[in-house]
Amino acid sequence: MKTVIIKFTLFIFVITLGVLSGGYLALTIGVPHIDQIKGYIPVDGTTVYADDDTVIGEFRIEKGEYVKFSDIPENLIRAIVAVEDSRFWMHQGIDYIAIVRALVQDIYAGRIKQGASTITQQLAKVVFLSPERTITRKLKEATLALRLEQSLTKEEIIEIYLNKIYFGHGAYGVEMAARAYFGKPVSDVSLAEAALICGLVKAPSRYSPYVNLDKAKQRQYIVLKRMEDEGYITAEQAAEAYEKPLYLSSAKYKKYTPDYFLEYVRKYLEDEYGVEMTYKGGMKVYTTLNRNMQIAAVNSLKNGLMNLDKRQGFRGPLRHKEIDL
Repeated sequence: MKTVIIKFTLFIFVITLGVLSGGYLALTIGVPHIDQIKGYIPVDGTTVYADDDTVIGEFRIEKGEYVKFSDIPENLIRAIVAVEDSRFWMHQGIDYIAIVRALVQDIYAGRIKQGASTITQQLAKVVFLSPERTITRKLKEATLALRLEQSLTKEEIIEIYLNKIYFGHGAYGVEMAARAYFGKPVSDVSLAEAALICGLVKAPSRYSPYVNLDKAKQRQYIVLKRMEDEGYITAEQAAEAYEKPLYLSSAKYKKYTPDYFLEYVRKYLEDEYGVEMTYKGGMKVYTTLNRNMQIAAVNSLKNGLMNLDKRQGFRGPLRHKEIDL
């Protein structure tokens, strides 16, 4: 009888070990290896400039303009930590205390009200995993978050995170966000501006100052209050930053992209230097395009075509062609 019990126990142990091993292997499939994470280097694309040295377009695989941790203002780093993951510097990728706190709040609210994803988990989701919402994906996210914490420093995690997340209006990363909203490099943003930018992460469209300035200010206040609660700034600094006027960039409303001209430039570069160099070579291309003259020419053509249709009426398509797919 004793022998049977021992054999049965060993059988259960082997089965359990097999299930756990299989589950772990299933979770690690598609999750980047540590060496791949350590070797993550952003790819520089090609930047195209007009005749006044302003950017008119980019050819790149990855979106955004990468900035180093040392070039990001301390107040912006403090703001994102305060509002997104206050225990970032203490946990190892997963904040179990935040998970319990969120669960309690959700139970009291009767619905999912409080999130518990750390900055590391958000980075895992944004950079390395698919956007699908499944339990398996969430478990892979947690697995990768632990790997990220083992292979990267906290500063490296914050650096990649702030360069990859979306801030609305086509801005990927804090450098693009600073230029899109305030017309300046991220290294020059003030405390008030940093708080507004970091407040956008939760819902870029809802809290955009271009869409609803009141909601943007409400979110900015929350970020500043969190910074105060965490001891990053004083109550006086928070109040002063909140009362400070925001001078939004007009570039968002004046944005014009000469797509067909950029297509000509892209084709020329690919023919001359190849696809690899065009999208990964970090080239800077200065053209003779004059923005004002180009816009005037495009508007003139549009008006001319509209007037022609008014005089002659819509003449219909030139030809009908059946296409078998």
